[in-house]
Amino acid sequence: MIELTIDGRPVQVEDGSMIIQAANKLGIYIPHFCYHKKLSIAASCRMCLVEVEKVPKALPACATPVTNGMVVYTKSPKAKAGQEAVMEFLLINHPLDCPVCDQGGECQLQDLAVGYGYSTSRYDEEKRVIFHKNLGPLVSAEEMSRCIHCTRCVRFGQEIAGQMELGMVYRNERSEITNFLGKAIESELSGNMIDVCPVGALTSKPFRFEARTWELARRETISPHDSVGSNVIAQIKNNEVLRVLPQENEAVNECWISDKDRWSYEGLVTEDRLTTPMIKTTNNVWKEVDWSEALNFVADNIREIVSNESNSLGVLASESSTLEELYLLKKITKHLGSQNIDTNLRSNDPLLAKSIEGVPTLGVSIADLSTIDSAVVIGSNLRKDHPLFAQRLRQAAKRGASIAIIDSFAEDPKIELAARVHVKPSELAAKINEISDVLANHKEDEDYDTSDANQLFASRISGFENSVVLVGNAVTNAPNASELLLAAQKLAKSMGAKLGFLTSGANTVGSYTLGTVARDGLSAKEMIQEKLSVFIVHNVEPKFDMENGLQAQKVLADSFAVALTPYVSAAVDWAKVMLPIGPFTETSGTYINAEGRRQSFKGVVSGLGESRPAWKVLRVLCNLLGVPDSNFNDSDEIANIAISESRQNQTSNNILEVGGLKSAEGTSVAASASDEGSAEDASGDAAKGSTKEEAPIMFERISEVPIYKTDAIVRRAHSLQQTEISLSPCVQLSKIDLEKLEVSCGDSVKLTSDSGSGEFTVRCNEILPEGVIRISQGFEETIKLGNSYSMIKVERV
Repeated sequence: MIELTIDGRPVQVEDGSMIIQAANKLGIYIPHFCYHKKLSIAASCRMCLVEVEKVPKALPACATPVTNGMVVYTKSPKAKAGQEAVMEFLLINHPLDCPVCDQGGECQLQDLAVGYGYSTSRYDEEKRVIFHKNLGPLVSAEEMSRCIHCTRCVRFGQEIAGQMELGMVYRNERSEITNFLGKAIESELSGNMIDVCPVGALTSKPFRFEARTWELARRETISPHDSVGSNVIAQIKNNEVLRVLPQENEAVNECWISDKDRWSYEGLVTEDRLTTPMIKTTNNVWKEVDWSEALNFVADNIREIVSNESNSLGVLASESSTLEELYLLKKITKHLGSQNIDTNLRSNDPLLAKSIEGVPTLGVSIADLSTIDSAVVIGSNLRKDHPLFAQRLRQAAKRGASIAIIDSFAEDPKIELAARVHVKPSELAAKINEISDVLANHKEDEDYDTSDANQLFASRISGFENSVVLVGNAVTNAPNASELLLAAQKLAKSMGAKLGFLTSGANTVGSYTLGTVARDGLSAKEMIQEKLSVFIVHNVEPKFDMENGLQAQKVLADSFAVALTPYVSAAVDWAKVMLPIGPFTETSGTYINAEGRRQSFKGVVSGLGESRPAWKVLRVLCNLLGVPDSNFNDSDEIANIAISESRQNQTSNNILEVGGLKSAEGTSVAASASDEGSAEDASGDAAKGSTKEEAPIMFERISEVPIYKTDAIVRRAHSLQQTEISLSPCVQLSKIDLEKLEVSCGDSVKLTSDSGSGEFTVRCNEILPEGVIRISQGFEETIKLGNSYSMIKVERV
């Protein structure tokens, strides 16, 4: 430890610390612009000049390492003179447009100018003007003349987001921050550039000129859009969320949030918000009713159908449902004599939940992802599925961690990888087992044969103490998910690593904790196949949120389906009753994130129209159906009882513990065929009877849900839907496959599956495995293609 004195106060800090960090430890504020605790040191603004005893000139506190016995003065005449001089220079070209600047009221330059600036300027020359930049639909760079060249945005892109999308060009007075070749910013973390910008050069384009910061109320909540459970601040005006900012929590999301968390608020209040309960009459006309009539109608019909037909009820719930909502749904299901409740709506393997003992969590804390020594990520489009987890692993790689990927996506994670393997989805389990065998059979005194791909991969991930194997959505959603999980567990054992799950939903862990997954009853896929008579569908848009969404909608339309939904368009085509519930901002509840952290939140705005918090609607429905012990006063009471009961029912009371995997007794964990048939069967059928002259070629499909298509709220956020990744689906094929098809990038191809067909534009992905076609789910155009793991016939148009 180093001992020094700052403004007469002694302090001890670690060797290598800077003066500004030592001052922060004492609570002494040193003015600064370019310094940020999460970014590298640039020392470009010079606002943090301080006096150091025995040093003739003032030194930048952010770039001066501490030494033993150092004496520092932050408010001496020399330090203050240096800080005031820097402020004067910064204001020479800065426009005086605070009254119309969105940063006004929360601007670092504005605040420091009061303390360190002069009331008048000595410079009468014309101020320079920087032309605005088009950075896309999310980040506004309309007033780049305000930029003070702190380079925080540039360093953020390089160091946190993993991609340099902004840079500084020219020199001296003509220096400016710009994008490259006029391209829009595509990073999934781009909104954080707005937060780190100390002036009003970068602002939120959707929020632009909507309100002044002092008009907004600030309320804390939890984001429901992925399994991180990011802590956010919702800023409210006139009972409407107008902006979302990160709430710092080092253990969860640090000081960052993803763009999905930041701008999804645009989907909260839309034209298709359901504000009144509605019942479909016998002549298929929707009628608005009051809550009493709607709930009694639901209770009477469900009771009648269930009493006449055994095992006729199915409950489909979103993974972003709160703990309270899932607990009440389970109570209703159990009371009505059914066990058919599931939140794994995209799963293609009925054995998935049965194969997992305990609760599938991350295996380590979220914070530990930044400090691990080695990680193998299997079957995840990491940057898009879990942007903040990817950011954590990016920091680990910078510290020297060995990060490896086994997948089919061929997507650049913007992480410095030690090893990577791309294989077809049907070959994924075999490849994992091959690498496991290499590790298991390797002797300590032997060298790996790096000429062999499996040996080379094994050499890059072995020999580390703090290791983890992480499985993603492409594993848990696969038709052979059980087999893939066993292979992943085998790999983790051979590495001496922990096994973790990159869970997809905000409350996936909570769902397993409560048992609202298909362990005893039918899975979501099986409920649709069995064509049950009654469905309760909670916060789900089946067309987009389920595998074979069109088939699911058809089955629901033929049943008595009750939709608890915030949106009319999510249920109008298939429901018999629509009950308006509020989104997460209009209710209270609890999520358990990927690491097993329980986080509760309160509503930040009141309900729209007649919409009600879902847990209140379900509580009343419980009473009408005669469900015992369901008179709860608030959501906290429900959450506490739910956790208490779940712990009593589990062999382990620690929900942070990752359970082992097992095969269901009497069943095989080998690949379960999808509705369209297994990949091997389909490819074999295509090979028989095909000739060299035939144009159609069969491909294994690999599909992911695009980052801004994951749930109903995000899909309705206008600005997120204007990003390039959301505009239209694009087919990706390997260079070899393009040559076989005799097509080029930008050409149109016709895709045909057993469910339907469509025409799409194709582009080349040079690292995509041969024989694999990648096209996303979540678009109107791709729904007709059906299952994510189907075989696809490709023809030139």
